[in-house]
Amino acid sequence: MLEQTREIVRSFNHTYHRDVLVEPEILLPQNKASMRLPGTDGKEKMSKSLGNCIYLSDEPSVISKKFCRPEHFEQFLPEYRNLDELKDHYRRGGLGDVKVKKFLDAVLEDTLTPIREKRHDLEKNIDYIYEVLKAGTEKGKERAQQTLDEVKDAMKINYFDDKELILQQQKEFDKQRQEREALERRREASRRGNQKKTQEHA
Repeated sequence: MLEQTREIVRSFNHTYHRDVLVEPEILLPQNKASMRLPGTDGKEKMSKSLGNCIYLSDEPSVISKKFCRPEHFEQFLPEYRNLDELKDHYRRGGLGDVKVKKFLDAVLEDTLTPIREKRHDLEKNIDYIYEVLKAGTEKGKERAQQTLDEVKDAMKINYFDDKELILQQQKEFDKQRQEREALERRREASRRGNQKKTQEHA
């Protein structure tokens, strides 16, 4: 999809000889481990359609049920500073999966609790949510309209704002009107000439 969009942008700019549209660039995290987040079921990626996600709105009891499985130890701990120490301890024995997962649970809760609380607060003021959404929509419309105007200008289909086009059309219609008037004058002159000849012969 990204490459197709880039091709469309290049084709449009080339066709109309103007750099109106900007080619989108892929945005990936610098940390390779974060490029694909594993799902809670151990599958390759976390996906809403697979039902293996941890949502920001999940309650603590729900989060615990989603990841509390022995096979997930290696998937969740690589991001912490004390990884080497935990690895050594784990290999030596004496460090059970339950303890490690409780640590993970604590980290997740520390991160998600403020988000969850903010969500609960916003749920009490739906009007405010819609105001924010409306403001964002208006801002997006304004930005989109600016791009659309530039596209129309490049394609010469901005009929209401293209003064050059309006002037050109006015000249064309004036020319057509003058040609019609000239034709009418010739016809009138011919008609009068025929009438004169008829009167002379009479």
